[in-house]
Amino acid sequence: MELDLIGLLLYCVPALVTGAIAFLFFREHIENENNRRNFLIQKDLQKDALPMRLQAYERMSLFLERIKPSKLLLRVNPTSSNKENYESLLIANIEQEFDHNLAQQIYVTDKCWSITSTAKNATIQMIRKATLSEKIDSADKLREVILSDMIDKRSPSDAALSFIKEEVSDIWNS
Repeated sequence: MELDLIGLLLYCVPALVTGAIAFLFFREHIENENNRRNFLIQKDLQKDALPMRLQAYERMSLFLERIKPSKLLLRVNPTSSNKENYESLLIANIEQEFDHNLAQQIYVTDKCWSITSTAKNATIQMIRKATLSEKIDSADKLREVILSDMIDKRSPSDAALSFIKEEVSDIWNS
């Protein structure tokens, strides 16, 4: 009886070792296949998402270019000589441009969206600040003052555009 038990163990131990090795190999093979499948899915998603992300960055760049005071003031002419009406027209134009691009925040980073929003708000504040000056008595004078201020300093859009260029460069390099 004891001899039968030893004989049975001699047959079972190699079978158990072979079974354990086979289990480990199959488990590793399945993990590798899952990783490969996930990699291919991720690669396909990135390939499909990249054009949309780049288009969103293009739209944000266009938005920032359009709200640059130097370009905004040339594109949006005053409808009257009242500086407050012109201020409202400029701000409404900026807000309309921004609203038109709201969906782009899905495709750009949170930091990029925040910097773009900050550039928009800084541009609006610059227009409001210039309007508050008592030296300015007409819409044409408001245009002149804002444009002359832009000669001396960078527009808020320029900093945001630089950030967008860096992000797009990072996308290409990754």
